Amino acid sequence: MRSYHYLAAVGILLIAAGFALLVQAPALAQEATPEPLSSAAPIDPPFLAEFYEAWVGSAHALADAEAFVHWDAEGEIPESCAKCHSTPGFQDFLGVDDTDFGVVDHPAPIGTTITCDACHNSVASTMTNVVFPSGVEVVDSSGTARCMQCHQGRASTEQVNAALTTAGLEDGNVVSADLGFINIHYYAAAATLYGGEVHGGYQYEGKSYQPKNFHVAGYNTCAGCHNPHTLEIKVSECADCHEDVRSVKDLPFIRMEGSGSDYDGDGDTREGIAEEIEGLQELLYEAMQVYAAEVAGTPIVYDSHAYPYFFVDTDGNGELDEGEAVFPNAYKAFTGNLLKAAYNYQVSLKDPGGYAHNPKYIIELLYDSIESLNAQVAEPVDMAEAERDDPGHFDATVEAFRHWDAEGEVPGTCARCHTADGLPIYLKNSVNIASEPSASLTCTTCHDSLTEFTTYISNTVTFPSGARLSFGEEEPANLCLNCHQGRESTVSVNRAITTAGVGDDEVTDKLTFRNVHYFAAGATLFGSEAMGAYQYADKDYNGRNFHVEEAQICTDCHYKHELNIRVSLCEDCHDNVESQADVRLIRADADDKEPVDYDGDGDTDEPIADEIASFQAALLTAIQTYATETAGAAIAYDAHTHPYWFIDTNGNGTADADEVNGGNRYVAWTPNLLRAAYNYQYSQKDPGAFAHNPDYILQALYDSLESIGGEDAVANFTRPAVKAD
Repeated sequence: MRSYHYLAAVGILLIAAGFALLVQAPALAQEATPEPLSSAAPIDPPFLAEFYEAWVGSAHALADAEAFVHWDAEGEIPESCAKCHSTPGFQDFLGVDDTDFGVVDHPAPIGTTITCDACHNSVASTMTNVVFPSGVEVVDSSGTARCMQCHQGRASTEQVNAALTTAGLEDGNVVSADLGFINIHYYAAAATLYGGEVHGGYQYEGKSYQPKNFHVAGYNTCAGCHNPHTLEIKVSECADCHEDVRSVKDLPFIRMEGSGSDYDGDGDTREGIAEEIEGLQELLYEAMQVYAAEVAGTPIVYDSHAYPYFFVDTDGNGELDEGEAVFPNAYKAFTGNLLKAAYNYQVSLKDPGGYAHNPKYIIELLYDSIESLNAQVAEPVDMAEAERDDPGHFDATVEAFRHWDAEGEVPGTCARCHTADGLPIYLKNSVNIASEPSASLTCTTCHDSLTEFTTYISNTVTFPSGARLSFGEEEPANLCLNCHQGRESTVSVNRAITTAGVGDDEVTDKLTFRNVHYFAAGATLFGSEAMGAYQYADKDYNGRNFHVEEAQICTDCHYKHELNIRVSLCEDCHDNVESQADVRLIRADADDKEPVDYDGDGDTDEPIADEIASFQAALLTAIQTYATETAGAAIAYDAHTHPYWFIDTNGNGTADADEVNGGNRYVAWTPNLLRAAYNYQYSQKDPGAFAHNPDYILQALYDSLESIGGEDAVANFTRPAVKAD
C-alpha cells in the first residue's frame, strides 16, 4: 500500500565532511565529470586514492545532478545557493578565500561539485559551531559541523511566523494573497536530528517537541552512521543491534521497542517506524485537502518533484492530474493554518531519512499539523486511535525530562531517574552528579549490551526509608525499583517532625510539606517493608502484596518498554477486563471470605479503586476542616502544581487559579496535618495503588483520617485487616 519513494535517495542524506584526515587533502581537480582513479592522474600521496575512489561514486561528485547543473543557463551560481552547491561557494562561506567567515560574497562558477577541498581545509576541519535558519546556534565538536552547514534546510518555525506577521494575519483561517509556500529545501537531516532545539519544522505554540535524537554511543553524528566519502549508510553496523537488517531496503522497517505507540492509528504497533510516519503523512495530506476545500475554498494537490510543490486541484478530484503540476497553477489560497501544515508535510518528505534521524520529531510535527487543521473543519480526519507521543520512559516531551531545559543541567539528586545515563552511573558509583538533560531514557539506561540486550545487575535496592529490598537475585525488575520508590518515607517525615520539636497539633514554620514524588509503585508494592506511606506508630500495616504467581513483579504486569498493563494476563481471572481502562474495574475478594464494604456505601461489588477514592475524598475534607479549625488557615490542593498545598484565600475549598503559586504555598503545618497531607499525596501519586497494594493504601488513608478527624470521621469506614506473614 505504501511506497518507499525515498529509498532511492537515502544514501545521499549527509555531506561528506565527517572524516578528518591526519593531513589536509590536496586539491583534486574540479572537472565537470570526475574520472575514476584508473583513468585519472595518480593521486599523491597514494593513501588518498581509496578516499578519492569512494568520493567519485558519491552524490557529491555527480556533476550532472540537478544540484550542480541547475544554474548552467545563468552561467553562475548565486550567492544564496553557492554555499552548498559548489566547492568555491563553500570555501567562500568558510572564508578560506580570505573573505569573511559565515557569508558568501560572490557567485560561484558553474561546473563544480563538492570536492575534497570543500571539507578538508584548515577552517572546515576545526569548525564546531553551526547557526541554523532559526538563529539557534549548535556546538558540535565531532567533526560533522561541516555536514550541518548545508544539511540544515533554509527555513524554520521562525521564517513561517515571519511570513504570517508580514501578511498581517490574526485569523489563521483567512486566505491571504501575501502568503506563498515556504520550502525547507532538501535533505535537512541536521535540522531533523536536532529536532525541537533548532525548530526546523513548524512547532506549534504550547507544544513540546523532541530535542536532538540520541541513538547509541558511536551513532549520534553524521559520520557515525554514514561513510563520509561514499555517503552510504553503514548497514553492516546497523545489523549489530537490528538483526533483520541486511540492506538499505530493510532500514525503514526498523522499530525500537521504546516506540510502542500506534502513531498513525492503524492498529499496527509492530510496523516499521517509517511506515508509521508514512501513515501520518497520508492522514495529513487528507486533512490538508479537506481543509483547503472547506476553509480556504480552493482544492489543493501536491507534487514532490515540481516547484512550488502545491498546486490547485482544478477538477477537485483529489488527485494530481496531468497539467496541474505547473508553475502557473501554483496554489495561492494559503491561510496561516494551511501554510503551517503544508510546511510540515514538506519537511517530513524532504528528509527521506527522517525515520532514522529523529522519527519522534517528525511524528510530532505531522500529528500537530493534522490536529490543527481538524479543529477547523466540519468532518475532521479520524485520529481517534492515533497517538502523538511515546510511552512514558521514552516520551521526550514530558515534564519528567524537560523540567531542567532552561537550566541546562539536571541536579545530581534528580539525575538517576531523569537522565538516560543516570541509572547506570548510580549502579556503578552509588551516587549521581549533575548532568545535561536527556531527551528521554534510552536502551542503554537498562541494557548493558545492545547486541545481547542483557540488563544491568541490581540485586538489592535501597529505599528512602533505608530498607534494602529485592525481587530476587539478578532479577531485571529490580532496576524498576531504583526509580519507582519515591523520595520520602515514614522515616523522613518523622525526622522532620522530630526536628521541628512541637506537639501534634501545634503550628510551626519549621515544617514544610514533604512530597513523596511520583509513581512510587515499588514502595507501594512492598508496603510496610518499604514504609513509603506514613505509617502511624501504633498501627500495623501490610507488607509486600503478593498477587497470583504469574503477576508478582513489575514486568509480570507491565510491558517492559510500552509500560502498558498486560491486559491479557488480567482477563484470565477477571472476566470484565478487556482494555487498559477496564483494569480499574477489578475487585479481588477472597473466595472464602465475605466482601468488605470499606467505605460504608453499601456497595460490596464496586471496584477497589472506587473504595480508595471514597477514602481519599473523605481525607481531603477532613484535612480542610482540620486546617481551618485547628491550624487556623484554610487549605486547598492542586495535584499538578508544586508544592500542591496552598492557602485557600477565599475559603471555598478549591484551589483557584490565583491561589496556585509558590508565593501562596501553605505554611501553617502541624505534625498531624503534615502526616495526613503526605498520605493523601502518596495515594494520589501512585495511580496504580489499587493494584499494587490496595489494602496498604486503605490502611494508610484510614489512619490519616482517624488521626485528624477523630473516631467520627471513620465511623462508616472499615480498615482492612493486616495479613499474617
